[in-house]
Amino acid sequence: MTRIALIPSSYPPALGGVEELTRHLALTLVAAGDEVEVWTCPADDSDRESVEIRDGLVVRRYPMHLPASSWSAVQRSLTSGTRTLLSLRRAVAAFRPDVLHVQCFGPNGAFATALARLTGVPLVVTLQGETMMDDGDIFEISKSLRAALRSGIKHAAVVTGCSAFTLSDAEKRFGLLAGRGQVIWNGVDLSQGASNPDGSPASDLGLTGAEPRPYILALGRVVEKKGFDLLLAAYAAMEPSERTAELVIAGAGGSLEHLKQAAVDLGVEDRVHFPGRLSREDVARVMADSELFIVPSRLEPFGIVILEGWRAGVTVVATTHGGPPEFVHDGKDGVLVDPFDTSAFASSLAQLLADPNRRSSIAAAGRARVQSFAWPAIAEQYRLIYATLGSRSSKAEGKEPGGTAKSKEAVA
Repeated sequence: MTRIALIPSSYPPALGGVEELTRHLALTLVAAGDEVEVWTCPADDSDRESVEIRDGLVVRRYPMHLPASSWSAVQRSLTSGTRTLLSLRRAVAAFRPDVLHVQCFGPNGAFATALARLTGVPLVVTLQGETMMDDGDIFEISKSLRAALRSGIKHAAVVTGCSAFTLSDAEKRFGLLAGRGQVIWNGVDLSQGASNPDGSPASDLGLTGAEPRPYILALGRVVEKKGFDLLLAAYAAMEPSERTAELVIAGAGGSLEHLKQAAVDLGVEDRVHFPGRLSREDVARVMADSELFIVPSRLEPFGIVILEGWRAGVTVVATTHGGPPEFVHDGKDGVLVDPFDTSAFASSLAQLLADPNRRSSIAAAGRARVQSFAWPAIAEQYRLIYATLGSRSSKAEGKEPGGTAKSKEAVA
């Protein structure tokens, strides 16, 4: 048994990839016999500390602010930061973790690094592509965050990344020594994502009519990096006779209105639908009912939605830019496309829509492939790291695994 303090950048009730992956990792570790607490930021970005029980887990929330440019903001962050660090130190004393594990480095990572240096508890840093996928390019803007990440990587006992692509970026820009990082792919909950057995509509997608109308699906944050405009251009580049399915782009974000206007400008507005953000339950059902699920990102460090598409039993088409080529086998369990090559992208979509047998074969292979990404298998890779670090720490401090001090007689 190992005690792990998971320290993600955010956690439910906030919605997003890091929130869900941290939650599933925590629950899987507990099911395997470990003890887990989650230490993260307030859900409302306030300066209030709080403790709650969520999914049976202790979730401690602390304000975590990095120094800003104005003097008043610096004073505020120093005062708040000192208070938070002292509170985290008390949490260490109470929980006695064997490992501090940062998921998605932000201010949470800066505080975890300071805490690890203060307490001697081993630090694990897991990079999820945050250095390149933040909507505001915060790592380009914030000198303090760049310095914090460099310090965290240097001090960490282990650095992992969701893909070799992500680790390569850390090597090039943030001081990770070549070959030091370890790839641990993200996982997916295989108990979710059931198909739609009763045939009832999953959500109002704008596909009105008496008969079901086939559709291509893409979903996520509607921002430039997700490449939905590139998908829209490829869809418009198809011959009208090839568009045997309509296009649904689900989600919300700053580029949504621009995307709607682009559909008008390209003359396909009557074939493209924007239902907005979908519930998690609807996502699974809408995926299962689609002809193709597309991940057209300009850059994708990993792509958890690829796993969700595989789980739903749909043919997945994913970008060649980033992590997907590391685990998607082109033409077997998915199709890889360069979303910047509009003509080739359009041709791939047309060929897949015209060949249901090929779609069925690829979808079946994806459904089989996703079994390798079940959370117990992914969590076990982290558990091996924790066990090694916990054992090393216990020997150094004269403790039994789990943080219990040995008696003097036992040590003697």
